[in-house]
Amino acid sequence: MMSHLLSIDSLSRDEIDHLMRVAARLEPVAQRRKATRVLEGAVLGNLFFEASTRTRVSFHTAFSRLGGSVCDTTGFTFSSMAKGESLYDTSRVMSGYCDAIVMRHPEQGSVAEFAAATHVPVINAGDGPGEHPSQALLDFYTIDKEFTQQGKALKDAHVLMTGDLKYGRTVHSLIRLLARYAPMRITLVAPPGLEMPHHLIERVSRQGLTVEVRESLAGDFSDVDVVYTTRIQKERFTAEMMEGFNLSRDFTVDRAFLDSRCNASTIVMHPLPRDSRPEANDLDVDLNGDPRLAIFRQTDNGIPVRMAIFATLLQVEEHIERDLRDVPWFVPPTLGVDDTRF
Repeated sequence: MMSHLLSIDSLSRDEIDHLMRVAARLEPVAQRRKATRVLEGAVLGNLFFEASTRTRVSFHTAFSRLGGSVCDTTGFTFSSMAKGESLYDTSRVMSGYCDAIVMRHPEQGSVAEFAAATHVPVINAGDGPGEHPSQALLDFYTIDKEFTQQGKALKDAHVLMTGDLKYGRTVHSLIRLLARYAPMRITLVAPPGLEMPHHLIERVSRQGLTVEVRESLAGDFSDVDVVYTTRIQKERFTAEMMEGFNLSRDFTVDRAFLDSRCNASTIVMHPLPRDSRPEANDLDVDLNGDPRLAIFRQTDNGIPVRMAIFATLLQVEEHIERDLRDVPWFVPPTLGVDDTRF
């Protein structure tokens, strides 16, 4: 039984499959067609000691849609840690206030240290360049859902991961998760100095993934099923790395790359936020409105997946169906002005 969610390594394949099933059952709530109050009276401590908008609000929304209430803390400046309070003390104090805790921290391993001081469920929302397990779970849920709609199987799928593979914690968690579903092919393309850690490549290769490392996005990717691209995490660069660093268009995923080197059913994912400034050479905005761009379906999927995490950790999965009711408020048929599907 799950007690915390700190790393993908803490989950068995059966537990991942269970979370996927619970998320599917919660989709009517996430899509605002049904409402539930299974966590009415429960309180979430949403502790973000590193900048976040999407993940913080996603966790807040997921807990609220289950009927719970949320207390938010953002940044070191307004926390007692700025006064020298230890992670241990903060953990014990927050455990007295909250029924579950989500935490993001800039230092790798910090969330696990925090969780070691409490029996209240703790979810790792990102620990520096370490892991981001809930993102990997929603990414996997998205891939499985998109494949199902296309009539594809996960077995032997080909996933291209590109961008910052050194500091991008989302890919560190995702590649660990995909290794549970081997055989599968993974191609890694990163700018010099931002390659996937070698120990991770060795590990997932032993688990059955076929991993290929390429130096650029040149060449043929017509058999790629998923392109997963990440923002360059310059906030984690050392001064030496920052000096002279310039990301070229050779590592940019845009419409030209998809049209000329991929195929018509390749889906494009990104953990967000994407840096839309032209000089950033991140995932290009020229793909907006393209049905292959799954990034907004991806973020929408974060709600049922994070609801499933809460429901499982707080052991209310069996109460979901009998607590459902119709929503009385207006819900638009599509959320975005250019939402499109395959």
